[in-house]
Amino acid sequence: MVSFVATPIGNLGDISIRALETLRGADVIFCEDTRHSLKLLNYYEIKKPLAACHKFNERAAAEKLLALAQGGKNVAVITDAGTPVISDPGNLLAESLRRAGVAYTLIPGACAFVAALVLSGFAADKFAFLGFLRGKNTQKREFLRKYAAFDGTIVLYSAPQDVDADVKMLYEAFKDRRACAVREITKVHESVEYFSLEAGLPGEKRGEYVLLVEGASEQENPLNALTEKEHIAHYVAQGMSAKEALKAAAKDRGVSKSELYKFTISGDEGEK
Repeated sequence: MVSFVATPIGNLGDISIRALETLRGADVIFCEDTRHSLKLLNYYEIKKPLAACHKFNERAAAEKLLALAQGGKNVAVITDAGTPVISDPGNLLAESLRRAGVAYTLIPGACAFVAALVLSGFAADKFAFLGFLRGKNTQKREFLRKYAAFDGTIVLYSAPQDVDADVKMLYEAFKDRRACAVREITKVHESVEYFSLEAGLPGEKRGEYVLLVEGASEQENPLNALTEKEHIAHYVAQGMSAKEALKAAAKDRGVSKSELYKFTISGDEGEK
């Protein structure tokens, strides 16, 4: 049997009895970083053979895992913190097992974005988890615009070196909204800080962040979820001249006409 096992995201006491039993009963444990995982395993006096499984070797690790599982071995999969697969290695492992018809299960536990959602106090009945923003800046902007009209809470992860740029990008996509930054979850210096996207998150950035943004209000214009070219084209399709469409789109987005002018003449969508 293969078990994906959630591990603590900070406080080592946040692990279930079932998770410990699974790790103790495993023939081998696949770890994101074996050195990091040893801290947890040594704390609970668990000594097992370890195999590395990270983003650079996940395909090879999947083949090894599949062979062990088909050979009748009990295998546990953990990451550095939290639930495997969720913005962590494990997706390719689960896919390989599913395709091969090999049974696997999850031993649930800590997950950073779920904890942050609770700590923020933002609406949790409807939310979208976006993981880390990836790709070039243009790709990130286009991705975020898809959620501009979403009325639930937006949740994403951000590394300390990316926080300021990510917040700026969120502002460009959603305009000014109330936001929250959660870090050091379950640790001594756990913090929950509220700010506006326009003002940005103040202070020195340390540690991994979970950023949360309140959803769109009923008053927000869903057209702002379109790309600049699509927004202008929408008004042209309504019978406006190019000049009128440019003016209307600029008003919707709260920017000057000059900022959108390039989208009417060149097809250039800016930074690649």
